[in-house]
Amino acid sequence: MAAFLLLMFSPILLVVAILVRIRMGSPIVFTQTRPGKNSRIFTVYKFRTMTGDCDAAGNLLSDEERLIPLGKFFRKASLDELPQLWNVLIGDMSFIGPRPLLVKYLELYSPEQARRHDVKPGISGWAQVNGRNTLSWDEKFRLDLWYVDNWSLWLDLKILLLTVKKVFKQEGISQSADVVAMPEFFGNKE
Repeated sequence: MAAFLLLMFSPILLVVAILVRIRMGSPIVFTQTRPGKNSRIFTVYKFRTMTGDCDAAGNLLSDEERLIPLGKFFRKASLDELPQLWNVLIGDMSFIGPRPLLVKYLELYSPEQARRHDVKPGISGWAQVNGRNTLSWDEKFRLDLWYVDNWSLWLDLKILLLTVKKVFKQEGISQSADVVAMPEFFGNKE
């Protein structure tokens, strides 16, 4: 299915790649390591939405200053996520599952929260169709764990259909979503 979708979306992928190249230069694709199933580290792929602009001291400017209008559109339309079809094709991700978070969060999870890595991460998931980035960290983990405990093919199909609806309606996107998807996770204070 991922190979078919990559082929089907190839004209869109090409147009987005050209626009990123013209507006921001190279690289076209943003890569970052993320933990997957069983906390195995892999590289996730996304189209770039921000420039690499720095201040006079050589420090990266804030996300808000580096995010270009075209990047905002890509994020709202979820076009920046299309390269993750490659992650699905090579087996690092699934279409549906908990979204892969940052590697640095691994040591901050409670044992219960770490169970989100019992399944492959997904391009979309139960948390995404139930609030996306308007959720608190506690809500996101609760939904991710509910998915892990209740996984079924029918649930994945339901999430897939809800994802299409949410993307077209742009539901569950907070006002600051075009800048930062979620605030920093600092672990539990319990």
